[in-house]
Amino acid sequence: MLADTLRTIAASLESPVIAFLLFLIAAVIFMTGTIVVEFFTSRLQLKAALPQLADKLRSEKENTVGVIKSAGLLKRQVAALVELTEHPLLTSTAREALAVRLVTTERTHYEGIVKVTDMIAKLGPMFGLLGTLIPLGPGILALGRGDTYTLSSSLLVAFDTTIAGLIVAAVAVVISAIRKKWYGEYMASLEMVMECVLEAENDREIQ
Repeated sequence: MLADTLRTIAASLESPVIAFLLFLIAAVIFMTGTIVVEFFTSRLQLKAALPQLADKLRSEKENTVGVIKSAGLLKRQVAALVELTEHPLLTSTAREALAVRLVTTERTHYEGIVKVTDMIAKLGPMFGLLGTLIPLGPGILALGRGDTYTLSSSLLVAFDTTIAGLIVAAVAVVISAIRKKWYGEYMASLEMVMECVLEAENDREIQ
């Protein structure tokens, strides 16, 4: 009785598992499109030469905002750096606290994007395995009855879901790896430029 109940529950999960795998495939296709768009709209436009930018910020302390906007940084980086300069009444300690908050906000933003594909990479094989095991139950029963058609259909579903889950996970892992590399570079450059902006603002405050 209990075994029959478990078998019924498992059989009822087959369609939801396949539907969720199809959803993951659609999500991976969408994420692939977003990373291609991001490459052409953001990655290729990042043309900031950081050493020269640092020198320029130190030499043109009265035009910090202008230097930032013309440096070839990403829009999010520019917005964070300009935000740091828009509060001239802050003390150096308060300005450093603001810089930490801005950096944390940017890091949280990028981590949130990467978490999506990280989650897909974990869920793909799990649901692929579920889609493999669930049809094997009816397939084994069909084998006992000599029903080769039902057996072959069950094995086909099992193989298809396994392949789908692995492909989804593989693509998601690649997207996550690329984005982690990009976002690591973005955060390193933002922190470096922000240090230069802090120095420029603190020097202007002393003067």
